[in-house]
Amino acid sequence: MSAGWDWEDPARVEALTDEFMLGRIAVAKLEVVASGPVFGRERLAELGITGIEFAALKTLHPTGLGTDLTGLRCGDATTRRQELYRVDGECWFTELDICEPLPFEDSCVEWVYAEHLIEHVSMTAAIGWLAEVRRILAPGGVLRLTTPDLRKYAESYLRGDGFFAKHRGRMAKALGGVAPPMPARGAFMFNQLFYLYGHRWIYDLDELTEALTRAGFDPAAIRVCGFRTGARPDVALLDQMIRNDETLYVEIDV
Repeated sequence: MSAGWDWEDPARVEALTDEFMLGRIAVAKLEVVASGPVFGRERLAELGITGIEFAALKTLHPTGLGTDLTGLRCGDATTRRQELYRVDGECWFTELDICEPLPFEDSCVEWVYAEHLIEHVSMTAAIGWLAEVRRILAPGGVLRLTTPDLRKYAESYLRGDGFFAKHRGRMAKALGGVAPPMPARGAFMFNQLFYLYGHRWIYDLDELTEALTRAGFDPAAIRVCGFRTGARPDVALLDQMIRNDETLYVEIDV
């Protein structure tokens, strides 16, 4: 994929990233186990689903439901909206768009997890999605939200504290054979946070608190967590190592 990759051409990088993602949507078996338009609490409980991981084609949580805007494919068959699938006999999946009302009953899940998702939509869309997340979480439920931390990038740009070099090395290792090394310029490293990967709005803790508050969450209940640490260790374990150097980890209860 490295042929034609130009880090300074956001549209080209996004197209190549989308092309790479196509290789991840193929599965061996798709079984429809529930149909919408709305998935209810009782049906989810019957299936053993306790929570939802957004932006996950295959969630690693044993009782989680993976969701993504991109669907899955099995041979000539593809997933469809308003259907819930068992994938390869090992995990659950439904295709949806977070910019639309979520197809779940009120108070139907115990937890919601989203890693590096919220920055891919406008703040208006993010607030709408967060309000929907609050609606579908049962009392006592928890939202774990992770996103690139704008403060870390801004401080590193100004201080030259070595974070950019370390992050470039980490990305080079992760993308070995896929993309050339990132440019070493500080301005590039700051700009790529905003303009690559389909990012639309970047957050620090204050901005994330604003979005959560406008979505109806109690700002006093927001807590900053660490990598793979939180109120529910099973959910926190979904954090990916590749992103922990740049990430803001937040949880909030309902």
